[in-house]
Amino acid sequence: MIKEIELHNFGPIQQLKCNQLGQINLIIGGNGRGKTILLKALYTAVRTLEEYQRGNEPRTAAEILAAKLYWTFETETIGDLVQKGANDPLSLTLCLNEQKFSYQFGEHTTKSIQDLQNKVSPRTSNSIYIPPKEVISLHGLILQSREQQKIFGFDDTYLDLVRALRHIPKQKKSSHPFSKSIDSLQQISQGKMEWDKKTKNWYFKQGRKKFSIGLTAEGYRKIAILSILLENGYLDKNSIIFIDEIESTLHPKAILKFLEIIASLAEQGIQFFIASHSYFVIKKLFILSQKLDSLNIVTLSGNSDGWTMENLREGLPDNPIINESIDLYKEEVELAML
Repeated sequence: MIKEIELHNFGPIQQLKCNQLGQINLIIGGNGRGKTILLKALYTAVRTLEEYQRGNEPRTAAEILAAKLYWTFETETIGDLVQKGANDPLSLTLCLNEQKFSYQFGEHTTKSIQDLQNKVSPRTSNSIYIPPKEVISLHGLILQSREQQKIFGFDDTYLDLVRALRHIPKQKKSSHPFSKSIDSLQQISQGKMEWDKKTKNWYFKQGRKKFSIGLTAEGYRKIAILSILLENGYLDKNSIIFIDEIESTLHPKAILKFLEIIASLAEQGIQFFIASHSYFVIKKLFILSQKLDSLNIVTLSGNSDGWTMENLREGLPDNPIINESIDLYKEEVELAML
């Protein structure tokens, strides 16, 4: 898994350094602090390592990374990612199982990266980025805009995800290492998503009944994404999963069950990076960190003073989400006392 990260001048992130990341890493902070930027920065680096030297891939790691940054952040030039007014170049370093991957470039960089160092062994596992909006109902539009029209609109996190959902399963569910988690995910969504080869559409299956995607709640479709990726074998115990705004479209009860499943998957080896604005998410992960001794949950908090890192096992972090919840409670008490 990713054990260390260091970023400098990456968009709004002036400096961030963490050297004891956990199986679950919660990223919180106000709007504009760089939560999504951080997730995408790490994802593009990891996917570069996974695509490099795989199959018949002819490109160098630097070429793969440059394309990944361009299509993930959708900027005119990748040099636009450098923090405005910074005197030093943008740089990113991560250690994956003690092996280092790093790169840097300046604001005048267009589409090529010259300074890249890679000591990481080729990865056979796949990682994935799950955006706030589900993609199952948009799969055709995403493929058309990116593969045929080659235009901005749906970035690489969406394209990679749509392609991953169509991955061909290699083993039966009965012998699947994540069978319990798959069953639990399908219980939350009250069914499962299946691909119809004839109509080339996804549909929702509940028992023997089939429903159109449009008749299925978006929250269920979002949960189904992880279920599909586990069941079809795209993800394994060495995968890294990035989830942006995990609470989006989900009822609090579903969020709590979803996090319990994520904790179970983390105990099996999968690493998670989760961005959230939800008090429910922070509180549930805090409770899980107290109950599961083997689970290391780290909080990365972005605020006006920069980024801080804390282990949830040591207590809830001081952050605006919890502070606002406390303020609301105080306001409610004051009204009750009038």
